[in-house]
Amino acid sequence: MGYRDYEQQHFAHIVRLASRVCQLNLGFAPEFQPKSEPPIAIRLTRGPLHVRAALRDGRWIFTRGRGSSAWVDACDADAVTRVQEVAR
Repeated sequence: MGYRDYEQQHFAHIVRLASRVCQLNLGFAPEFQPKSEPPIAIRLTRGPLHVRAALRDGRWIFTRGRGSSAWVDACDADAVTRVQEVAR
């Protein structure tokens, strides 16, 4: 996969996640930082949950931290709910 393909897939996963967050009436904000993949911050009552899309072992995941316990398969139809569950 070329870098352009990677960027397009990354963007598509982040937009899909943001769309699902909106459908659940949760607030979010994109966070752009120099030289890093942009995460979104999902607004929860206890503070923002920072989630990134990443390619790991040939599959796309959403991650909110390090380690496989903080990963959710990006193709999971209920990924936002899973991200919230993993965050608890």
